[in-house]
Amino acid sequence: MQTYARILGMTFGIMMILLSLAITAETLLRKFFSYSLGGIDELGGYAIAIAAPLAFTVALVENSHIRINQLTALMPKTAQAVLNGISAITIALLAGYFFYFTVDTVIDTQTYQSIAQTPWATPLIYPQTVWLVAMATFPIAALVFAGRAVMLMSHGEWQVLNRHFGPVSAQEELQAELDDLKKREGAAQ
Repeated sequence: MQTYARILGMTFGIMMILLSLAITAETLLRKFFSYSLGGIDELGGYAIAIAAPLAFTVALVENSHIRINQLTALMPKTAQAVLNGISAITIALLAGYFFYFTVDTVIDTQTYQSIAQTPWATPLIYPQTVWLVAMATFPIAALVFAGRAVMLMSHGEWQVLNRHFGPVSAQEELQAELDDLKKREGAAQ
């Protein structure tokens, strides 16, 4: 799953860099040459729609989504594990809903032959198909994680469940940052 997240993260980064270069070019052309490429805002919307599910997936795999754990930290380890398992399952349900909504939208777009109300008048089926493929990455990862959580819960492996699905403590985050800093310093030398 780490490789999966790395590839999606790199795809996200490349898309955002390309979008920022296009916006910069558009801004400079408008400022200095009174010329517009036209449609960069449309491209930006497509890029964000495609990049969002990639970011959701990376956050899930890297366990970097926001969780408030003030109360769960006070609970017994078994209760924490059950809540962590339920969290994995509900994220999978949310991912499934997002995917369902995306499929429904793409079907409507195809049915009505919708086009963008922009200067390019793009047939929306093309960017929305890419959006659908990107959106599929999230439920795939979420279902794998939920399946693993259910398996661990059914076997009563509470410590493993907490280790894999529990929120990262402040001390663990600090240690990860320090380890990353050491790697970067070692690579720079």
